[in-house]
Amino acid sequence: MSTKWRPATQLVHGGTIRSQYGETSEAIYLTQGFVYETAEAAEARFKGESEGYIYARYGSPTNDMFEKRMCLLEGAEEARAMASGMAAVAAAILCQVKAGDHIVAARALFGSCRWVVETLAPKYGVECTLVDGRDIANWEKAIRKNTKVFFLESPTNPTLEVIDIAGVAKLANQIGAKVVVDNVFATPLFQKPLELGAHVVVYSATKHIDGQGRCLGGVVLSDKQWIDENLQDYFRHTGPAMSPFNAWTLLKGIETLPLRVRQQTENAARIADLLAGHPKIAKVIYPGRADHPQADIIAKQMSGGSTLVCLELKGGKAAAFALQNALDVVKISNNLGDAKSLITHPGTTTHKNLGDEARAELGISAGTLRLSAGIEDTDDLIEDFARALDKVPG
Repeated sequence: MSTKWRPATQLVHGGTIRSQYGETSEAIYLTQGFVYETAEAAEARFKGESEGYIYARYGSPTNDMFEKRMCLLEGAEEARAMASGMAAVAAAILCQVKAGDHIVAARALFGSCRWVVETLAPKYGVECTLVDGRDIANWEKAIRKNTKVFFLESPTNPTLEVIDIAGVAKLANQIGAKVVVDNVFATPLFQKPLELGAHVVVYSATKHIDGQGRCLGGVVLSDKQWIDENLQDYFRHTGPAMSPFNAWTLLKGIETLPLRVRQQTENAARIADLLAGHPKIAKVIYPGRADHPQADIIAKQMSGGSTLVCLELKGGKAAAFALQNALDVVKISNNLGDAKSLITHPGTTTHKNLGDEARAELGISAGTLRLSAGIEDTDDLIEDFARALDKVPG
């Protein structure tokens, strides 16, 4: 199999394992276990002296194909497919820390990600400091002698802040810590955290990688040494494995990832431009616009904009709810990265448990909405927002 294929070709053919029947589409191996020709063969397999599969919780041919294809896309040596995006986040962080260690994390995180570092990790004696990740000086000030992990999203959920990944990685390397990046909003097509110096990348494959609202999934990617020394035993013994059926579904989704993301990004950019000039809109944040507060960092580390738009209505919660309820093509849902355009009110959904003060720190107001652009006709989406905004009081 060629190693020189470009990404779109890799996403159709990369990592494919065919059975003796020569199937076109990848096979789904739903078996729980595997048999051995001899007792000696079983012993050798468990000792790691011979290659092959042992138990579906450890891996299967279908999951293996998904992991290999993600490695080709990300530029990683190894990957482990997980049952969900949060299983991937939790595994990537918890597998490498112990009681007495310290995590520095950007405060702008998805609600469940903040819970892992802010609530769960301290229960097991792992300290955590949250910082405003936009300023590299804040990361440096938070470093302690026991700092082992830096964790961040970029762009962030939902306000699309951008963090200097290379800058954070430089600090981490100075103290022997590891940088874990949740790269969901950028997608592996627009940002390569490993190339920027990050050590571990995580995805909720539920989002753009599936992209059609069908299944849950996550993946952790890194170099082989880190996987072997940190993640492998955690993965084998705690059981966050992805279902082979979900792995197969994600393999089908990843084939069309470039096509979908390109259309989603074009739609997001057009909608952002429409919203930015509307009198009922207080603020629009979109990584593809020149007025993004961190446009200089975006130019350095992202090759495209985003499928997400953050907007704030002047009329607060009432106006935000009115806009959502008036939309026809765009559906109300807390998911993102889907072929269908989706919108949500973070203050009452994805970030409702943070509290008013924490949300205010992150720039999430009562009027904030997060739009995930789909692949619908651009003009239909533009007309949908124009009609809906006419119905918003004010």
